[in-house]
Amino acid sequence: MRRLASLLLLAALLVGCSSTVPGGKKVTTPTPQTVIGPLPQQGPLGNAGAGRAVFINSGCGACHTFTPAGANGRVGPNLDHLAAQAKIANQGTLAEFTRTSIVDPAAYIAPGYPAGVMPANFGQTLKPQQIADLVAFLVKGP
Repeated sequence: MRRLASLLLLAALLVGCSSTVPGGKKVTTPTPQTVIGPLPQQGPLGNAGAGRAVFINSGCGACHTFTPAGANGRVGPNLDHLAAQAKIANQGTLAEFTRTSIVDPAAYIAPGYPAGVMPANFGQTLKPQQIADLVAFLVKGP
């Protein structure tokens, strides 16, 4: 009798993970997957040293202040305060916000700055690795 009760309990547990919907189709609830270690990155990993070269060669310093690059532009937001700007924007992590600001400058306009100043196609002029490198450099901060 105990064996039968144990089998019924096991069957009930197994059936509890799935159900039948009209039409007789079985639907199973997905179970979460445990990830050990760092989560997979989207896109290439950036190199901050190479990103400094991208920043300088792309002329970013003509518009932005960023101490690590020796830049003191005043047309666009001061990138020494990028982390604070990302927090205000509330659009993902610092790296996500930074990447979006490069590839889609109109996605968020910092308060006090006019729309359309940063070229809309700026991100299209860079290769994915250059964008990743630039993000790594900017996120590293002053």
